[in-house]
Formats: sequence, structure tokens, C-alpha cells
Amino acid sequence: MQPQAESPRPLTLPPQGDHWRHRLWGLLGTVMFGAMLIAIGIYTVPGLVSDWRIRGTAEPVAGGRVTEGSCSSKLVLTICDATLSLQTKSGPVSRDVNYIFTDVHSGSYSVTVVADPAHPEPATTDMALEKLWNRTITLLVGGGILLALTMAPIIGIIRRLRHRDEASAA
Repeated sequence: MQPQAESPRPLTLPPQGDHWRHRLWGLLGTVMFGAMLIAIGIYTVPGLVSDWRIRGTAEPVAGGRVTEGSCSSKLVLTICDATLSLQTKSGPVSRDVNYIFTDVHSGSYSVTVVADPAHPEPATTDMALEKLWNRTITLLVGGGILLALTMAPIIGIIRRLRHRDEASAA
């Protein structure tokens, strides 16, 4: 005698209603990735723009130095923060710089402070100018990903609300 097999249980899907948790996670994702996008815009874009402006005329600055600086790597993404100090005709200048680029590097970076002799205030480093295209591409790709991650939850919420309105009208 063969044992009787239990009848299979029907599969059930979660309710299709608009759940408040989905909206909350969507809004939190938007805020978090949007804040990262704003931070990149505030801390990275101005330095990148000024480096593009002086890339052809920059020369090493006599007496220019890095007073504080550090780089950290996460897989292939490198983030460097530094404070550059130099003496100009109008007095001492200090500038905080931030560089984000992709690199597979172990060890320390050695940099020289460089600036446009006619306008030394937007000083930078030789490493920043050497990695200018790398930094630009990294910013465009990273910024694009963050923009997509910022907008995706908003689009998802709008689609859910639109489908809910269409379902209730039918």
C-alpha cells in the first residue's frame, strides 16, 4: 500500500496594496543617495573644475606644501583629502582639496603643489592634474549611479501610485 501524498498547498502572493514600508524605504533611499550626490557636488566638482582651468599653465610652487593630507582606498576607489599651503604676493593662502579617482595602488602618494603663476590661489597637486581624466570619468560614472539610485525610488513610488489610481478607477 502506497502512502497518500498530501495535496500541494496553493502558492500565495503578497497583497498588491501600496504598503507604507515601500514608500518609507524609497524615501530613505532617495535622501541617502541624494545626500551623497550633493556631497560630491560640493566637495569634488569645484576642485575638478579649477584643475581643468589650470591644467595647461600649472607649475610647481616654490614653498608650496601639503600641511595635512591623507588618502584611503576602498577596492579600486581612492579618496584623497589635503590642505595645501602656499605664499602669494597678497599673503599666505590655504586651500582644502578633495580628489576621488580609481586606482589600484598600494603605499603612499608623493605630490607636489602646483598652481598657475598668474593666479596661484586655486593651487592643486601634480597628482590631481595627472589623474584629471580619471577623476572626471570617476565623477561622471559615480554621479550617474548616484543619480539613478536617487531617482529610482521616486519613480517607483510614482508608478505604484499611478497603478493604484488606475486599479481603483477600473
